[in-house]
Amino acid sequence: MRSEIASSHPRNPFPTVDIIIEVEGGIVLIERKNPPHGWAIPGGFVDYGETVEAAAAREAKEETGLDVELTALLGVYSDPSRDPRHHTISAVFVASATGQPVADDDAADAGVFTEDSLPADIAFDHRKILEHYFKSRGSSV
Repeated sequence: MRSEIASSHPRNPFPTVDIIIEVEGGIVLIERKNPPHGWAIPGGFVDYGETVEAAAAREAKEETGLDVELTALLGVYSDPSRDPRHHTISAVFVASATGQPVADDDAADAGVFTEDSLPADIAFDHRKILEHYFKSRGSSV
């Protein structure tokens, strides 16, 4: 009986957002406090009842201290293996902000990088996302 109940409830991917924040000097990445470790585009899970746009602004503020203005939707990334913890689908936004990021929430550090200065250890599929971002911009930011 229990297996019948379990099989009647579908397993769905988790909705997430990532935000490529453009500031003077480059883009903001955070170093993750929690596994999987490495540098990452700021982002996180969409809360129930929240739009992806609101989630993006909230996550950017929580992780970097920056108030952002969303300027574009870069794309949606849904490879089931993009996050080793579980299947996620991420709406990836481009945003602008002023000021310098300050690591907070689950970020151990925050920094500003250019295409030529990206750290070697980038989490999830974020290197691929950043390649798409820089290609869409036509040059380094």
